[in-house]
Amino acid sequence: MLSEIEVRVGKFKKSIEDARESNNALGENIEDLREQSRDFVTMCLTFQRDSVQELLYSQIRKLMERNGSLEAMMKASKEETMATTLALSTRIEELEGELALYRAAVGEGLSSVALSSKYVPKPKEFVGTRSACDLDNFFGGWKTTSVTKASWMIRVKTTGKRQGEIGMWQEFQCELKGQF
Repeated sequence: MLSEIEVRVGKFKKSIEDARESNNALGENIEDLREQSRDFVTMCLTFQRDSVQELLYSQIRKLMERNGSLEAMMKASKEETMATTLALSTRIEELEGELALYRAAVGEGLSSVALSSKYVPKPKEFVGTRSACDLDNFFGGWKTTSVTKASWMIRVKTTGKRQGEIGMWQEFQCELKGQF
């Protein structure tokens, strides 16, 4: 009986040794699988990273192209705005000058408005009588500008019997002729 137990213990020790060898082999296989798994995950992640980077670079290139287009449009818009602003500033200055003349004409009457000597003819020396024909000749030499027309469009107080509002240059000429 003792020998049978010794045989069984020997078999048991041998099975434990076989189990240890199997366990070691399994441990090595598990390590190999872990290493292969790490390599596979690394490869997949590297591929995904490369794909994402390519997509990102593609989007960056598109955005840079759009940015260039937008910058060109903004530059053109800025230049157009500057030109428009300059033109409007010039026009505002012209209108302010005209407004100053109109205010002077309305506020102080025609006597204070200085007319340019190149538009006002020199009158002939008075010899005693004047006629409507003389007035036609006198007014015929005047160049009617917006300033002279506007000057006559204001309310004019006439000396004598009547006061009137003169709206047009022709009306002024008729009224003046009617006084002679």
